[in-house]
Amino acid sequence: MGPYLVPALLKDYLQTNFSNSPILPVLIYHFHFFTPSPIPFPHWGEGGGEGGLINVRGTKINMPDDLTTYLQANGADLVGYANLQEIAQDLRDEFPSGMSIAVALKPKIISAIYEGPNQAYVEECMRADNLLSVLGQLAVQFLKEEGYTAKQLATTNIIGAEYPPMLSTRLPHKTAATRAGLGWIGKCALLVTREFGPAVRITTILTSAPISAGSPVNTSSCGDCTVCIDVCPSRALSGKNWQAGMPRDSLVDAFSCRNTARELLIKRTGTEVLGRTFCGICIAACPWTKKYVERHHR
Repeated sequence: MGPYLVPALLKDYLQTNFSNSPILPVLIYHFHFFTPSPIPFPHWGEGGGEGGLINVRGTKINMPDDLTTYLQANGADLVGYANLQEIAQDLRDEFPSGMSIAVALKPKIISAIYEGPNQAYVEECMRADNLLSVLGQLAVQFLKEEGYTAKQLATTNIIGAEYPPMLSTRLPHKTAATRAGLGWIGKCALLVTREFGPAVRITTILTSAPISAGSPVNTSSCGDCTVCIDVCPSRALSGKNWQAGMPRDSLVDAFSCRNTARELLIKRTGTEVLGRTFCGICIAACPWTKKYVERHHR
């Protein structure tokens, strides 16, 4: 990818190239405080489209491999590409393609929430969401420099907002993620990945770029497992195995889940975060998450 820029230089770079971006403070905060080592950052050449992205060594950047490498170098744990044309046009704003980016939650923090959320878990989710906002902006910038249109879907509800009356979005991040082949929807109604279980946060990029898509996942790999159902404090999970196209309500009572999680967070931390739901019990209990945690505790 391009040369390595130390965090001090990155701050100047970000202020120059993202001066009009509302996430500039988040970008600077992320790179300054969460970057222990230099980050590869491409140098964008003139134009886009056929000319492509060019690093300072004059090497043409190829999509999607270099975009994936670029995002992973800046903190993404999983990156996938999806053909969205089977989804109604109005749900995808007429974009034919999508990207799904995942950031894994730290295993040490996940291993401490078997009984319910704590403040460290709330902060870890916010860290991951902030990083996803940064990664989304970088992906959009990359694609636009290549001559394509692109937009990022909001990663989360706005912190501080009241709980929304509808706990759904037009195009769920989980839908894009399954279309991109990152995982399936578990009995917990969350995206489950083989690498990290459901211990991930995700965001979605819509784009006009004709990027080669991954293989969609259309069925659950949960099988007969009922761990998440057994530990759910709200008893909100139906226990059904997911298939592509299945409505969320067939898997979970989202309002019961939210209300119980809200009560549990207040009980365990004395605080709540309006507009957000933090529980994590089913995430920590999932066998796929436990495999991830065990790999890092060896």
